[in-house]
Amino acid sequence: MSLNRGISSNGEIRMLRKVFSLAIISILILTACGTRDDVMASFQYTLESIHKVNGRQGVCTEDGYYWVSGSTSLTKYDEDWNVIAENTDPFKGYDIEVNHIGDIDVYQGELYLGVEYFMDGVGRNIQVAVYDGDTLELKRVFPFKTDTGQIECSGIAVNEDDRIVYMSSWVDDPSSSYLYMYDLDNGGYKGRLQMNAAPKWIQGVAYFDGSLYITADDGDADKDEPDNMYRIDLGTAGSTYLVSPEHSFVEVTRQGEIEGLTFDKVNNKFLLLYNRGARIVLGIPKGFYDDYNEEIHEVFVYDIMPVR
Repeated sequence: MSLNRGISSNGEIRMLRKVFSLAIISILILTACGTRDDVMASFQYTLESIHKVNGRQGVCTEDGYYWVSGSTSLTKYDEDWNVIAENTDPFKGYDIEVNHIGDIDVYQGELYLGVEYFMDGVGRNIQVAVYDGDTLELKRVFPFKTDTGQIECSGIAVNEDDRIVYMSSWVDDPSSSYLYMYDLDNGGYKGRLQMNAAPKWIQGVAYFDGSLYITADDGDADKDEPDNMYRIDLGTAGSTYLVSPEHSFVEVTRQGEIEGLTFDKVNNKFLLLYNRGARIVLGIPKGFYDDYNEEIHEVFVYDIMPVR
């Protein structure tokens, strides 16, 4: 009787030790997961200001000016966010039918746009288009390579260091696991960058200090879930590039639809375009949430502090 009891006690002790060890491991994992954004992030983001703007798609900045894209418009702002130029007919001069602008970028006074014909979640006639930053008029387009697998363009980013223009795809299928690359100097196609654990519903892409930053419409506004930003370190070797969480936008005015992004390299700021008020179905605003009779577009400006 006592022998059996002794064996039982030793078994219980071993079991308790195992349970205790598993509990400690679980706590450590949960703690790591709970702070993973902070641990993995490149920057801490502190909201500085909010600016209501005219467009719902993208934002970029250079030399103290800001540009905002709507689906069918381009607007230029001064340093105080006063409108100084606007183009509400930006598709003049194209040889093919286009009706949609995504996120945008700027380099040396020229705007880079991903332009396409977009309807009910499907894109075609995709173009890399370059516009004059002052007149907001079309200057030239890159020859689009049609056999790359890209079926939509949600955003565009200029990597001036490696002389590459990246295009992202919003559609939730295998094509959105890649960023599509074009030569900044001659417009030629350079291949695809494959993402490991690619975000769903990519809305914008930006290059800053050796990394790509990607916004994704992966929160549910109906459930008050925030959308998120992710990062790719371009210095990592391998056939694919790991996507890491960067920031979850819990601090926006009200959860809605995340859009384009950019970095102010001179003033060390991060800018994000966010929409609220409209219900979005397959990328198209259809109706409004309670207390709204219009969609509101806001640029959130953040101070950024390196954490690594």
